[in-house]
Amino acid sequence: MRFAEFLLLFFGLVGVYIAIDVPGGPIPVLLAAGVLVVLYLRRQRVSLAGPRDFSGVLGLWALVSVLTVAAMAVFDRDNLFVLPRENPGLWLAIIVFYPLVSVYPQELLYRAFLLHRYEAVWGTGKRAAAASAVAFGFAHLLFGNVIAVVSTVIGGWLFARRYQRTGSLLVVSVEHALYGITIFTVGLGQYFYHGA
Repeated sequence: MRFAEFLLLFFGLVGVYIAIDVPGGPIPVLLAAGVLVVLYLRRQRVSLAGPRDFSGVLGLWALVSVLTVAAMAVFDRDNLFVLPRENPGLWLAIIVFYPLVSVYPQELLYRAFLLHRYEAVWGTGKRAAAASAVAFGFAHLLFGNVIAVVSTVIGGWLFARRYQRTGSLLVVSVEHALYGITIFTVGLGQYFYHGA
């Protein structure tokens, strides 16, 4: 029964949402889902405050960021740092609000809720992380490009494994926000917004 529920929520409903192209983008839906997830997790007495263990987070993020800048410089130099160069106000707004209105609700839904609610289906190890990563990548079909889907499957795996190790929604949200800020800073944001 839980497996069918997982498929319905993370592939059925998300697939319908993608297909009908709801106006206003995904943020209002994410925020509403985040509120429902918080209520559910509180009722289940799930703690989201694991140890604030950031070991490995900053080093890996810095390495990936340097490699991403290098790849952009080689393959898409015109778009390298395009947002902070051409629209610094929007870039700054993204830096401030993206972690709050996008990252945190996504981590509530795809890590905290999914990994706790479907533990009986996927366990607590790599199978659960894979389920989280695939569901996370599937949701990014919304943006209509391969780069968004592939990178979010990889990111989803990384974030799920980090959450499994730390149990901290704060740690995994900070990590997710760092990668997202890199994406919007270096010039890949065109692949990660509604209507791209």
